[in-house]
Amino acid sequence: MDRTPYDDAHEMFRASFRTFLDREVVPHHERWEREGIVDRDLYRRAGEAGFLGFAAPAEYGGGDAPDFRFNMVVLEELCDADVLASGFGITLHNDVCLPYFLAGDDEQRARWLPGICSGELVTAIAMTEPGIGSDLASMTTTAIRDGDDYVVNGAKTFITNGIVSDVVIVACKTDPSQQHRGMSLLVIEKDRDGFTIGRNLDKLGLHAQDTAELFFSDVRVPVENRLGDEGTGFVQLVSKLPQERLSLAAAGLAHAESAFGRTLEYVKERQAFGRPIGSFQNSRFKLAEMRTELDIGWAFVDRQIEQLNAGTLSAEDAAESKWWCTELQQRVLDTCLQLHGGYGYMNEYSIARAYADGRVQTIYGGTTEIMKEIIGKSLGV
Repeated sequence: MDRTPYDDAHEMFRASFRTFLDREVVPHHERWEREGIVDRDLYRRAGEAGFLGFAAPAEYGGGDAPDFRFNMVVLEELCDADVLASGFGITLHNDVCLPYFLAGDDEQRARWLPGICSGELVTAIAMTEPGIGSDLASMTTTAIRDGDDYVVNGAKTFITNGIVSDVVIVACKTDPSQQHRGMSLLVIEKDRDGFTIGRNLDKLGLHAQDTAELFFSDVRVPVENRLGDEGTGFVQLVSKLPQERLSLAAAGLAHAESAFGRTLEYVKERQAFGRPIGSFQNSRFKLAEMRTELDIGWAFVDRQIEQLNAGTLSAEDAAESKWWCTELQQRVLDTCLQLHGGYGYMNEYSIARAYADGRVQTIYGGTTEIMKEIIGKSLGV
C-alpha cells in the first residue's frame, strides 16, 4: 500500500540525508559497534548539513520546519541504511530533547538552541534511576534550593547519549515530600563539579549507541537552568511524551519494514529442495501476514503524524501506537530471523543485529505494560 504523507520537500530532504548517511555513517558504523560509541564530531557534521534542530526557529540556526514528517524521514533512513545505523542518537536529540529547549524562556533558547542546532551541544535526558524503572514518581535524585542554586544529588541509569552529550535534562525532586508535584527539570552541563559519568553499559544490542550511568554529588546548578516553574517537571514530561512515543513507534515500524525488505530479497534467492524458500506456502503466508500488518501500522502512524503536527495527538493515542508498533516489530524480526534459518543467527547477516537492536523497543520510552495501563485508565477501568 502506497504511503502519501510526504511531498517533494520531504523527498529532497530524504535524498540529502541518505547521502549524508552513506558518506558520514556507513563507512564507520562497524568501528562504532566495536568501540561502543560514535565519533563526537558526527553531530557537528550533521549540524553543518542542517540535520539537527530543524524544528527550531531560524534565528537560532534551526530549519524553521516544525513538521514531524522531516523527523520521520530521518528515522526511516537510519533504519534502512546498509548498516542499520543504530548508534547515531540524532532522533533522541531532535525528537525527544529539542522540544524541552524550544519550550524554554527567551534566555534559555538563546543560550542553548544555537549549539543544539549546530551540533556543538549534544543533548540527553535522564529520567530512569536504578531500581525504579517506569515509576518516575519514586525517583530519589534531589535538587534542593540553596540561594541562587540547586544542589543535586543522586544517580540515573540507562541514559542514551550519556557519554557523548554535553547537556542533560535531569528529572529530579525539588520537593522530596511530594510525588509528581515535587518533580522539576534541570539542564545540567557535563563540566559541573560533582557530575560523574559512569561506565558505558554493556547491552544486548545497540552496541554503537553509548548508554551510561550518571552520578550527581553536591552538583551546584543555577536556578536559571531550571526548565519551567518549580514542581512542573512531571507535567512537562507528560506533555512531551506523545511525540517521544510516536517517534519510538515509528522507529519500530521502520526497523521492521527494513528487516522485511531484506528478508524478502533473501527468500527469493535462498534455495532449498530445489526452489527458493520464499516459494513455499508457509513462507508466502508469513510474508503476507507481515506485509499486511506493516501496512496497517503505517496507516496508523501516518494518521498520528497528522495529529501531532496539528497539536491534537493525545497521550493515550501515542501509547496505542507505541505498544502496538513495537510489539509488531518484535513479531516481524522474529519471523524474519526464522526465515533466514541458521544464517539468521550469524552476526554477518543484518537480521541478527536487527533482532538484538530491536529488542529494547518495547521497553524504553515506557514499556508495553505501562502503555496499556495508560490506555486502560483512560477507559475508566
